[in-house]
Parts: sequence; C-alpha cells; structure tokens
Amino acid sequence: MARVILANSNPVHRVVEKNIIEIFYDIKIINSKEELTPEFIDLINPDFIFFIHWSYIIPEVIYKNYTCVVFHMTDLPFGRGGSPLQNLIVRGFTETVITAIRVEAGIDTGDIYLKKPLSLLGTAEEIFLRAGQIMLEMIKQIIAQPIVPVPQQGESVVFKRRKQEDSNISEIEKLSKVYDYIRMLDAENYPKAFLESKYLKFEFSRATLKSDCIIADVTITKR
Repeated sequence: MARVILANSNPVHRVVEKNIIEIFYDIKIINSKEELTPEFIDLINPDFIFFIHWSYIIPEVIYKNYTCVVFHMTDLPFGRGGSPLQNLIVRGFTETVITAIRVEAGIDTGDIYLKKPLSLLGTAEEIFLRAGQIMLEMIKQIIAQPIVPVPQQGESVVFKRRKQEDSNISEIEKLSKVYDYIRMLDAENYPKAFLESKYLKFEFSRATLKSDCIIADVTITKR
C-alpha cells in the first residue's frame, strides 16, 4: 500500500482527513508549515504528498525528491495564483474544475494529473466541503492507477491574492454582487464581507438573496 502524507491548512477539510484515514492506513496528516520539514518527510519516505489546501511555500528539497501533488480550484493554466474561489466568483463563474498538478518551482505551473468539475453555488464553506470530497476521489484515483502528468496547455491567466480590504462592499451597487461577496467569504478563517462607519464595522454571513433584498447575519464591532 502507498505511503501517503496529506497536508491541509483549512479546518473545513477535517472531514477529508477523517475519511482518508479510514481508506489509507499508512498515512500521516500535517496541518502546519512547521511540520513540513525535510527531516520529517525523509522519515516517512512517502510515495505521495497531497496538498489539498496549503497556504505556505513548499521547500524545493521536498518537491524535488518526492511526488508532491497540489489541488487548485481553477481550470489551469487559467487562474494561477491566489484566492481562486473568490476570484472566480467575482468574475461571474458558477462552475469550475479542480486541477491536480505536480508541484514545481513556478506557482501553479506544474504538469496536470487530472481535472474534475466543481459547482461554485453556495457559501465558501459549502463549496470547500464539496471540493474536499472531489479531492478525496482524485487522491484515490491517482494512487490506484499510475497517471503520467502532462504539461499545461493554453494561455495562462494569473489571479492576485485578495486582501482583507477587498472584502469591503460599500461601493457595490447590485444586490447579486453583494450576495456573491458575502457567500464567497463565508467560511472559517476568511475575512467576511464588511461595511464600515466612522466608529463601527459590520461583517456579514449566511446571506439569502431575495428578489428585492438580501437577508443576512451581521456582526457589529468597534473599529
């Protein structure tokens, strides 16, 4: 049986961790960059290292010596770079694919193992949960049958990582756009869509879009 390391920095994918442990007994889970050291990797000597959601730099000594596979939520080479979910939704996309690629020096430039479709409807957390189940099936497929990754084809489009100030909805006119901003950031550890007054900050979650309004939860804090 393959020796596997699963790297995940997103709490929403704890479900994937639980499910994959039930499938592969010889597996190690890491959740922080401090655990991803050459010494630890050499000790495990994995056949695969899968990065299902990882916000840190992967050391060259690791991806040069081990098969490292990262999952990206765009149809690569379209959408290389940061904040893929949010960048897709603000551009009006309602569906995408998850691409599994081999890690190399460039950002999201590695050869492609396979792609699977993903709906972008619902909140960020709901989308991540769906993505987690798809990535689990992709991991099983990559391990079960040898797949030779192929170079990316087509024109690349690079996304910029979104910053917290990009979540400000004060200048958005359309209700549908406001709704998208709220839902695309509605997940644990993500900066919520917000408005600010002179003294207060209003953060929104759990939005429902009606024909003439948005109903949402709001958290009000001092600035």
